[in-house]
Amino acid sequence: MSATAPVPGAPAPPSMNPRTRLLLQGAIIPTLLRMAWPNVLVMLAQAATGLIETYWVARLGTDALAGMALVFPGFMMMQMLSGGAIGGGISSAVARALGAGRRDDANALVLHAVVINLALGSLVGVLFLAFGTSLYRAMGGEAGSLAAALTYSNIVFATIPLMWLMNALASVIRGTGNMLIPSAAICLGVVLLIPLSPLMIFGYGPIPALGIAGGAIAVVITTLLSLLVLAAYILAGRSIVRPTRARLRWTFFADILRIGAVGTISTLQTTLTVALTTALVGTAAGPDGVAGYGTGSRLEYLLIPVVFGLGSPMVALVGTNIGAGQRARALRIALTGGSIAFVLCEIIGLAAAIAPHAWLSLFGQDPEMLATGTTYLRIVGPAYGFFGLGLSLYFASQGAGRLFWPLFGGMLRLVIAVGGGWIAYASTHSLATVFAALTAGLVIYGLVVATAIARGAWFRPRRNESSE
Repeated sequence: MSATAPVPGAPAPPSMNPRTRLLLQGAIIPTLLRMAWPNVLVMLAQAATGLIETYWVARLGTDALAGMALVFPGFMMMQMLSGGAIGGGISSAVARALGAGRRDDANALVLHAVVINLALGSLVGVLFLAFGTSLYRAMGGEAGSLAAALTYSNIVFATIPLMWLMNALASVIRGTGNMLIPSAAICLGVVLLIPLSPLMIFGYGPIPALGIAGGAIAVVITTLLSLLVLAAYILAGRSIVRPTRARLRWTFFADILRIGAVGTISTLQTTLTVALTTALVGTAAGPDGVAGYGTGSRLEYLLIPVVFGLGSPMVALVGTNIGAGQRARALRIALTGGSIAFVLCEIIGLAAAIAPHAWLSLFGQDPEMLATGTTYLRIVGPAYGFFGLGLSLYFASQGAGRLFWPLFGGMLRLVIAVGGGWIAYASTHSLATVFAALTAGLVIYGLVVATAIARGAWFRPRRNESSE
């Protein structure tokens, strides 16, 4: 893994791949936006998977809609873990290897990425199958909503290793700076989902109506299609990096996992915040309230793909520049991307706060659902910009290989949002105060992460480094 350190700010060697050269020398904003647009498209497409499913499942009734709300945080957590946390570790490792001129190491990382994601995907699938009933009941599921949640959950989590493997291959390709191919593969699956989901849910001709189970089956089929496209691209030798039959080495596993494991904690913080708040809303307002909060907070989850669209290029850009010793450029990339993410998410949040029914009415007309979702969006929506700021800098920190401050900011958000929310509800019995705590958590999260990185937190020696 050792290599001669590049001279900070030195130009890329003439033999370097043109894509890598662009990451090191291209104008920041045009390069970032050029890389981001296909990624934003694909992440919106992935988010559309849940929205399409929710749109059709809502036609099955409130129990089915509430069941989807119970499963959705866990399903999104799998996308965030496999594509954002561990996936970010994969992209970061590949980008840093390419930036430092270690092409053979980058090739070896492909196999290690596949092994890691298959193992983790299988593990989490078993856990959800074993403990799904207890989890969804604790989140407020009961009777019909619990039955619907388990029907959907058991299918998607029995096959969840497919999603993990798909995101492993996509992350390898993104680490080279190529955002278009993963985007095209995943968008292809979503395009297929548009007709396939209602077909499997409601049936047509010889195809029987499978209800909520049909929605889960449609997701599995489209995920498999995207996986096959990505595998064909890499195995055909079209990618900058390609799998080799190198011996498995702990050094490569550690290079991915030291970023991915910390990123996993950050992802679990986000999901745990939503899951615990869902449980609180379920205690206060029952299944109809859960449906309203779940539908409203789904817009917050929609921000994650938007920010990931910017964040994934930031992993490659920052990682490649850090590998090449260009620290000042890496920091400029991070702060520029963070500013763009703030503006995009703030626009979405303000629009949702001004016209919440435009979003909520897409999924139902139940008065309790609409009331709870409206309260959530009007209070929390204006803070969405800070969520986008903090999350985009989390991705940039993956590229830098320094994740303490995003992790610390996420912990503050969890404590303020969930702890403060429980205390507020116990004191006032008002969901509005719970949502106010969520807002405070988002603001603190974004400001803490941005301030630390802007003041040079990435470049301070670690304790073990300063003692050497």
